Formats: sequence, C-alpha cells, structure tokens
Amino acid sequence: MWAFRIGAVVLVAGALLAQRRYTPGDVQDGQRLFLANCDACHGPEGDAVPGVDLGHGKFNRASSDDDLVKIILKGIPGTAMPPSNFTNFQASTIVAYLRDMAESTRRATLPAGDPAQGKMVFEGKGACLTCHRVKGRGARLGPELTDIGALRRAVELEQSILEPDAEVLPQNRFFRIVTKEGATVTGRLLNQDAFTVQLFDDKERMLSFSKSDLKEYAFLDKSPMPSYRGKLSPKELADLVGYLVSLKGVDKQ
Repeated sequence: MWAFRIGAVVLVAGALLAQRRYTPGDVQDGQRLFLANCDACHGPEGDAVPGVDLGHGKFNRASSDDDLVKIILKGIPGTAMPPSNFTNFQASTIVAYLRDMAESTRRATLPAGDPAQGKMVFEGKGACLTCHRVKGRGARLGPELTDIGALRRAVELEQSILEPDAEVLPQNRFFRIVTKEGATVTGRLLNQDAFTVQLFDDKERMLSFSKSDLKEYAFLDKSPMPSYRGKLSPKELADLVGYLVSLKGVDKQ
C-alpha cells in the first residue's frame, strides 16, 4: 500500500503537483521533515538564506510546486543546497508545509514587536517564568524556551499564546495520574515502564508511582498553559512574540 502511494505521487508529480490540494496531514508531515532537515540552514521563518524567503513564498529558482520538489530532491549544484534522500512523496509534503507557511504568514497581522519590552511582559505581566525557563532562569515545568526562536515561527508562537490547545507537541503534553485513594497528580512525564510512572510535578518534585497503586493514568489532550487572549494588549502580544523570536540559544562568550 505504501509503495503504491509513493508510486501514485510520482505519476502526478508533473503538471498535477502544481495544482495539488494538500491535506493537514501533508502539512504536519512536511513540518516535521523541514524542522529536522531544513531549519538549520533556512531558519524557522525560512528567511535565513540570502535572497530566499520561504515564509513569504519567495524562491530564486522555482515557480511551481514541481520545481520545488526537484530542488529538494536534487539540490542546486554550485550552492549550499545539497541533494536529499527524500522520496518524492516526502518532498511534496515539505512543499505542502512551505505553501502553508507562506499562507499563514500572509494572514498574520501582528506587527513586529520590541524584544526588550517583550522581555518585561514575559517576566512581569505574563508571569511566564513560573512555568518556563530561559537561560538558566525560571521553572522547569513547561518547555525550555532558551532557543525557541530558532525552532518556532512568530505566527506559531502567537497561536501558542492565544490558543495553547490548538497544537500541543507530543513532548509537551502533560500526564495525569489518579491513585486508588483518589489523589490526582499532573505533571511532565519523565519515564514510564511496565511497573512504574515518574512525573515532574508543578512543585518541581520528581515523583515515582507504582502502577499497581494507580486507578488511572494517561496523557492530557489539552495544554496546561492558559490562553492570554484578552489578557494582553495587541502591543504587549507583539512585544512578547518579538522577545520569544529573539531567543536563539545561550549566548557564546
């Protein structure tokens, strides 16, 4: 079935590929491949290579999805763009993500924010350090944000702030257990085996439970992060996103 699917994609990769309607699954698959293989050179916004702005659909050598697939597969001789080992189908999902990236960027209306002011919102009104950690400061309950600007786009960070339940990455899902006595504990899953569950709870304690003592245990579908919609002004939101985008990792001395 998989071989047939790839074969079908190859057959339509010419004129039809430029007209293809991508599914949300195609976009998600392409996003994973892009972040794992392309982000290091192109950056999360797709604008790290001079003259190329993937986030706005601007390409030097491509005018169609078919052209983009060929570039992804074969690279560009004489440049830093190497050939890849992707299948035609995988390359097309990356194109799906690039098209979705450009469309979401076009829809975005948030102006560029002031990172310095955004840091004040992050540490003050937003109280983000109560869950997150940046460059050694803050809590460890939520995701580490020291290099979030190198991993996530501004439009994605804005959505995470306003609609945290819209996309919860697997590694960020919280785990909930209920003991046989009725006590409930939620936190970040550290480890789980056939007999035990280890959690990092909201008090930053590492707790271990025997599964035989639990009534139920499972991942939570919703994000533990609250929505900031209506809690921040448009400028505060723009500044906060600007600060998060500026976080590219620990500064080298």
